[in-house]
Amino acid sequence: MAYFDTASAAPLHPVARQALLASLDEGWADPARLYREGRRARLLLDAAREAMAECVGCRPDELVFTPSGTRAVHSGVAGALAGRRRVGSHLIVSAVEHSSVLHAAETHEAGGGSVTQVGVDRAGAVDPAAYAAALREDTALACLQSANHEVGTEQPVSRVAEACRAAGVPLLVDAAQSLGWGRVEGDWSLLTGSAHKWGGPSGVGLLAVRKGVRFAPQGPGDERESGRAPGFENLPAIVAAAASLRAVRAEAAAEAARLRELTERIRSRVPELVPDVDVVGDPLRRLPGIVTFSCLYVDGETLLHELDRAGFSVSSGSSCTSGTLTPSHVLKAMGVLSEGNVRVSLPPGTAAQDVERFLEVLPGTVAAVREKLGAPAATETVRAAGPDLVVDALGRRCPIPVIELAKVIGDVPVGGTVRVLSDDEAARLDIPAWCGMRGQEYVGEEPAEGGTAYLVRRIR
Repeated sequence: MAYFDTASAAPLHPVARQALLASLDEGWADPARLYREGRRARLLLDAAREAMAECVGCRPDELVFTPSGTRAVHSGVAGALAGRRRVGSHLIVSAVEHSSVLHAAETHEAGGGSVTQVGVDRAGAVDPAAYAAALREDTALACLQSANHEVGTEQPVSRVAEACRAAGVPLLVDAAQSLGWGRVEGDWSLLTGSAHKWGGPSGVGLLAVRKGVRFAPQGPGDERESGRAPGFENLPAIVAAAASLRAVRAEAAAEAARLRELTERIRSRVPELVPDVDVVGDPLRRLPGIVTFSCLYVDGETLLHELDRAGFSVSSGSSCTSGTLTPSHVLKAMGVLSEGNVRVSLPPGTAAQDVERFLEVLPGTVAAVREKLGAPAATETVRAAGPDLVVDALGRRCPIPVIELAKVIGDVPVGGTVRVLSDDEAARLDIPAWCGMRGQEYVGEEPAEGGTAYLVRRIR
């Protein structure tokens, strides 16, 4: 079985396993106690903090350990906002942040705060000028990920941090996806990470808060971790997280070069092997191991199941894999095709022959899924008066509305239109994306009984 979903969770690094087992014997006591066992535990905790701080690029007393990366984000956002509440309650986030950041923003807004969401281009990157324009006198905090977790695009953190610093606004960077590859560039104020993203054990997050940043921990107070992460430290896991981060950093340069070659192989060959595919994300400014593409006329959930049966564990941002009618917020913000979406994220040590085998299996798997969906239960197609068609796809989930559109576009003359009726939110993204890929004109949408009518004009 080839595990290609390291962006969700990386396999436990051998060094992490060794450190975890060793610290179970030495790090079980309370590091806050003064007796021998406690002092031994404190030494382990301090050493882990120093090692982690060196990798992050901060002082040891600026870094605390949390029960998860999500908790680090929530604590960081809440604490920074509370610390600067006299300045204002305005929060800035990008449209492609991890859900933990967006959920924190929703909670802030529900509590009476204001939130500005900065959009991205089709590669998934923000424009630093847009962040600068969003800054206001009452801006308390800005958030920007170092690299995107779904498409791998690296963000211009350094330039955004410069704009925030000039305005006197702290910048919180979610570095969960990139921290294993190197330090985050730029003059950031707060930074979060998660050990299971770089091969450490799950249940360990980190929160770094630079000296001088106004910060007020929220919730009941606790004497541990500077009051910013209450509860007894999971010392064996923390030790393993620090050890594995140092280990992957030592391997990062060589492994990054190798994984970039493998992902570039996927990026270039998938469109050659599979027709009607959209490879998304920045082709150059990207993390080494992530490549994402979407396939027209494919049910993402079925595709993932079939790839799993073929021996490949991959992820997807398609709406049909999430149990809802809403596609990935990242793909939606980018304005790219979401149906049949596949995210391949290669772990360190991935063998080239596994990638080759994936490229051998993928075309037949996609073709089989498309064949299976090529003759869906009859969708009512009614020829309207004049050179127009109406496709009633109400009650059908993507990719069915797009499939039906593709089947009838040739039935109208050049200049004619097809109105696709759909109540699937994914159609709002996938139909315009189909038009761009197939060289047709997307006219727009209008309300329709039971859903929305998407208008497409045939131009060739």
